[in-house]
Amino acid sequence: MKYDVIKDKLAFLIDLVPSVRVLFYKLLHMLFLREWYIQAKIKKYFPPSFPIRFYDAGAGFGQYSYFILKHWNQARVLAVDLKTDYMDSFKVYAEDRGWEQFKCRQADLQDYVPKGKYDLILAVDILEHIEDDVQVMKNFREALSTGGKLIISSPSNLDKAAEFTEEHVRAGYSKADIISKLESAGFKIVSFEYSYGFWGHLYWLLALKTPMNILKKSMLLFPLLIPYYLVTYPLSHVFMHLDMKAGNTKGTGIIVVAE
Repeated sequence: MKYDVIKDKLAFLIDLVPSVRVLFYKLLHMLFLREWYIQAKIKKYFPPSFPIRFYDAGAGFGQYSYFILKHWNQARVLAVDLKTDYMDSFKVYAEDRGWEQFKCRQADLQDYVPKGKYDLILAVDILEHIEDDVQVMKNFREALSTGGKLIISSPSNLDKAAEFTEEHVRAGYSKADIISKLESAGFKIVSFEYSYGFWGHLYWLLALKTPMNILKKSMLLFPLLIPYYLVTYPLSHVFMHLDMKAGNTKGTGIIVVAE
């Protein structure tokens, strides 16, 4: 599946109607379980009073930069991505909000090491797209402050759907693979957990796969998603909570914290 095509259409809508941006971020939080995992990890290690230096690696639409800037008043944020259009759009939004502490730049993470040190580096669903992932991890290690945290979200090797995502250079990571690569790059593993386990899979079928299959038939069916979610989202919401509390022994996603 070509997810970049879908992302580009969403980016066009956000640029066309800027007020849609915050609504879009709220919908991402409602519908994507990985955002729950990532935000929970950030809150665990960094209280809102902490003057966090945040490196948003592979920033995409900027939803995590937005999350940090909104909740950490003393934050300084660097967003980096190979694509510039999404970041440039968010930069304009950040300037309108008066977030002068937000900076961004275009770079290949395989070659780039930012100046200075960062307390939090976030890599959400990007390493599976990068050929030399170990070099990226080494670059992260060089940029991370003492006591800082690297948080990674990625498909696991159990995610069969990831094998058919055209933008991926690898389907996902096994526990042994990701830990071995991080340790070889100089990291210590703080925690490893599977996301999208039994309950997460049920949520995914109900909240994401079925709606996507509806839209594949015709975008004209989009209005049908409103009554669909009104009926199904409460149950999906419960499944998301259950997945986070389940202590999954396997799952189609992984969440790793390293230092």
